[in-house]
Order: sequence, then structure tokens, then C-alpha cells
Amino acid sequence: MSERALLRRIRVWLVVFIVCLVFSGLTAFPLVTELHWAEDLLTSSASPAPEHFPALVEWITRVRTGLDEADAAYPFVLYGTDWLAFAHLVIAVAFYGPYRDPVRNIWVIQFGMIACAGIIPLALICGPIRDIPFWWTVIDMSFGVFGIIPLLVVHRMIRRLEAAAAV
Repeated sequence: MSERALLRRIRVWLVVFIVCLVFSGLTAFPLVTELHWAEDLLTSSASPAPEHFPALVEWITRVRTGLDEADAAYPFVLYGTDWLAFAHLVIAVAFYGPYRDPVRNIWVIQFGMIACAGIIPLALICGPIRDIPFWWTVIDMSFGVFGIIPLLVVHRMIRRLEAAAAV
């Protein structure tokens, strides 16, 4: 594969990763509204969730209730999710460096892989402390597992690009 084609593939993977980070961040802003939508969807008469996934329905209702109460009495607590959203957006911007110059900025890819790996112990330690159901902790860990896949692919391609440029 030519260096140009390899660079194009790296950039496509990075754009997909950046878009996912931005989308993930933006969804943290309207959390209360999203939980209302999720609960309405799960508890609608057409939904099989109450019968087949009662723990999911119960968990979403519990989280929605907690967010409603926090929003009503202590809205500043939700400011933490605004910062979570902001962090996603800032991290997404950092991936512009590898988009521009992948070989020089491979460290951003490595940083991202470390962050994805770090999700696992964070979820396993903090999940039980915060009384998060284990099955939800697994969902949280999946962000690290699925997030590292494109980064591993990009990392491998950047190494190939670096080797091709050295020849």
C-alpha cells in the first residue's frame, strides 16, 4: 500500500474515532432529558424490556429519579457531567494532531490506548463503590474495549507509514 493510501486510511479511522468522541461528549450534556427518553422508551406498551430486562428498566428509572432529584435540589452536581462532556470534546481535539501528522503525533494514539485501558480498572473499582450494577459496569468497560480497537489499528498503520517513510 502506498504511503498516500495509508495516510488516507489513518485519517478515515481517526475521523471516525473523533466523531464518536464528540458524539459521546455531546450526549453527556442533556443527560436528564436522555434518561426521560430512555425510560419512556423502555416502559412504553410496545417495549419488551419490562418483561425481558426488568433490571435494566429498574436501573434506568433509578438513575432518572436520582438525576431528577439532583437537578431539582442540587443542579450543580450535574455540572460534573458538563465537565465530562467537555473532556470528551477536548480529547477529540487532541486527535487532530495525529490526523495532521500521524508519525510525529503517535503519542496521542498511545495516550488514547492507555486511557481506553484505564477504563477497565476505573469501572471495576468505582462501579461497586458507587453501587453500579455489575452488568452496567460491563457496558461502561465496553467503551474502553471498543475504543481501543480503532486506536490499535491506527497505531499499527502509523508504524507502517513510519517504516515506509524511512526507506
